[in-house]
Amino acid sequence: MHASIEAVYRAEAPRVLATLIRLLGGFDRAEEALHDAWLAALASWPDKGIPANPRAWLVSAGRFKAIDRIRRDVRFDRAADQLAQQIELAALPDDEDMPAIADDQLRLIFTCCHPALSPDAQVALTLREICGLTTEEIAAAYLTKPVTIAQRIVRAKAKIRDAGIPYVVPGPEELAERIEAVLQVIYLVFNEGYLASSGTSALRTDLCAEAIRLARRLATLIEEPEVTGLLALMLLHDARRAARVVGGEIVPLDEQDRTLWNQAQIAEGQALVRQVLGGRFSLYSIQAAIAAAHGSAGSDWPRIVTFYDLLMRVDPSPIVELNRAVAIAMRDGAEIGLKLVDGLETALGDYRLWHAARADLLRRLGRMDEARAAYEAALALTTQPAERRFIERRLRAL
Repeated sequence: MHASIEAVYRAEAPRVLATLIRLLGGFDRAEEALHDAWLAALASWPDKGIPANPRAWLVSAGRFKAIDRIRRDVRFDRAADQLAQQIELAALPDDEDMPAIADDQLRLIFTCCHPALSPDAQVALTLREICGLTTEEIAAAYLTKPVTIAQRIVRAKAKIRDAGIPYVVPGPEELAERIEAVLQVIYLVFNEGYLASSGTSALRTDLCAEAIRLARRLATLIEEPEVTGLLALMLLHDARRAARVVGGEIVPLDEQDRTLWNQAQIAEGQALVRQVLGGRFSLYSIQAAIAAAHGSAGSDWPRIVTFYDLLMRVDPSPIVELNRAVAIAMRDGAEIGLKLVDGLETALGDYRLWHAARADLLRRLGRMDEARAAYEAALALTTQPAERRFIERRLRAL
């Protein structure tokens, strides 16, 4: 029962918090309400069982706890009493009304990504409030001290409160200029689900589904190729879920059973790719095209290299260069790819996937001692349990 309750909380807490922020008008009060609702659940659910609609139960409990807290803390304050009445009368979303729930999360994402906040603060606040990660988990993902992350989050919340940043989806005139930051955040949510930064499981399917749902909702608000491209990219990656993680273990793309891929999602993703590639090339649409080129019958490496060449023009970075080098290795041979990967040591020498890519190419070339050393270097930089198990399997095979 304890494990079941914890699983419900992990899945529902971010969505419950988003709704409570709308109902209560601020982060601090909503977080207190979520905490109180969670304590109430721990007291009630072990005896009565988990309710059929735990999200609605937590929202309702959090709202009533907040009303009680407001009235208890300021008993003779007329304004506080009016606020409590306003919260009491506020409409709760029906648990089956997914658009309303998605709207609450979109409001929260736009608040977290307000241009008044620094990019670092936007990322930290989003991962904390949208993904529900702890400050320690965020710090580990970004190789930063937890106290630094905590300070960013506190300052961001204070800025939102003091500047009166509204908890709304902006109008059409502001939407276009703010969409890039929001798309980055939605992709962050998806990536945290695609490879969880903590926990024993490699996947958090709830976060992947949430990111896809938010992207679909965003697509109804704005006609923007990048929104379509991101949706296509996430659909194509998520379609491989059943083959990518089997029995809790990560399976690399070239070893996956492609018959397990979700063909309906792949068809939808490929159709969206064709749609966006008819216009201008952009960051997410090119990545989606790369994902689409890994077809059910095999990967089209010449086409994939061409798309990576385009991506280097649109969004040049050492990470993109690394992925391009791996694709070239698959097209032209491991020796050529290894020379390109080795050329990135200065930029990526502390990056676990650089060591892992290098190790794989050395393994393919039969240079086993060097491959073992590279895998050990990757393992030393890897904290995700499923990733560690994968590297350990490679080491045992050597």
